[in-house]
Amino acid sequence: MKQLHKQTSLSHRRDEEMTPSSSLSTAQTVATPPYSPKAPKHNRSLPRSINYLLREQRLLFILVGILIGSTFFIIQPTLSRISASDPGQPFLNNARSNNNAALFVSRVGRVPAGITSRRLRIVVTGGAGFVGSHLVDRLIERGNDVIVVDNFFTGRKENLKHLFGNPRFEMIRHDVVEPILLEVDQIYHLACPASPVHYKYNPVKTIISFFLLFLYLHCTALHFYLYIYTNVMGTLNMLGLAKRIGARFLLTSTSEVYGDPLEHPQKETYWGNVNPIGERSCYDEGKRTAETLTMDYHRGAGVEVRIARIFNTYGPRMCLDDGRVVSNFVAQAIRKQPLTVYGDGKQTRSFQYVSDLVNGLMALMDGEHIGPFNLGNPGEFTMLELAQVVKETIDSSATIAYKPNTADDPHMRKPDISKAKELLNWEPKISLREGLPLMVSDFRNRILNEDEGKGMK
Repeated sequence: MKQLHKQTSLSHRRDEEMTPSSSLSTAQTVATPPYSPKAPKHNRSLPRSINYLLREQRLLFILVGILIGSTFFIIQPTLSRISASDPGQPFLNNARSNNNAALFVSRVGRVPAGITSRRLRIVVTGGAGFVGSHLVDRLIERGNDVIVVDNFFTGRKENLKHLFGNPRFEMIRHDVVEPILLEVDQIYHLACPASPVHYKYNPVKTIISFFLLFLYLHCTALHFYLYIYTNVMGTLNMLGLAKRIGARFLLTSTSEVYGDPLEHPQKETYWGNVNPIGERSCYDEGKRTAETLTMDYHRGAGVEVRIARIFNTYGPRMCLDDGRVVSNFVAQAIRKQPLTVYGDGKQTRSFQYVSDLVNGLMALMDGEHIGPFNLGNPGEFTMLELAQVVKETIDSSATIAYKPNTADDPHMRKPDISKAKELLNWEPKISLREGLPLMVSDFRNRILNEDEGKGMK
């Protein structure tokens, strides 16, 4: 009983000790309201953004900026075309920088409005030569980056000295018979001796363009060196470069592929009448082989190619004594020498001014047709008629000296350019009587400087 009474009293004491805390907890519960979470804030980001734009005329500034940017992209192509055109230039160009833009669009597809062209990177082999240097001038003028590759066998640095220091121009002394690695968009392959004096001087180099074979067969004294040079190996190397980098390749072939033609005028479908073992065959057959290689690379490797068959061309920067009839006559007339006519002088040629040829080459490269295309002036002259025009232009008292005709000299040469007119929208604009004085002025200055260099007053 005592133990039970003790437990009861102890329990009663605990109840008394706990009573104040319970009362306090109850009081706190009455004084402090029950917890409740905060009401979620309403999303006011959209009204605040609109309010930010409308405050202090920010929306007006944004609209003005959009208008200025749109105006720039609309008028920029027009400004580019205006700046690229030069009404005072001597060249008559039918294929302007729009062709460059068309080429870019055709390669990469649709482009944003206002971006109609890009600067192409172009290599010109033989770019220090007569035609090559004029082509380089036009490409630089159009706004392209140009790399000239030349071994200066027939080219001259003087033809390009006015471009030294131009940031868009580079020149590499290199023979295309050896491979070269470049990153370019287009390749104009002009490298080859084109005049009779030069290609007859080294016919083996002319036909192939470098292949060295060294054999050492059990005898230290036996060394065989085989040099096979320009038209084939040079073309092969440049076609290989075009294949590796995906560049478009243009081969400058020649009307000599027609040989002494039995068809007159000559169309591109004519296969020619060429003597494969004659004195001129190194050049004729070399170019025919270069055309074959070009088409084989196109069919077999998918290389984009273009082929131009160039007829007689004249103009400033021709070599003074390269054996071509126009330069021969002009230099002889200025030097007061008789004009040399081979044979009876009744063989015919067609003569185009160099700017017309450059226009044709650029139209062909930037167009979508492979060719071959005849690029020449269909105006036909006998050698005696040409001599008469030179006499009228330079010295009416000049005389004519007849010499035996050269081997395999074509009797007739006149291009049919209907294909180029239709597909390239190209035809020559400058007649012989208009272009010859421009060439005469250049020859006079150079012959005068040449004579002064020799001590002749």
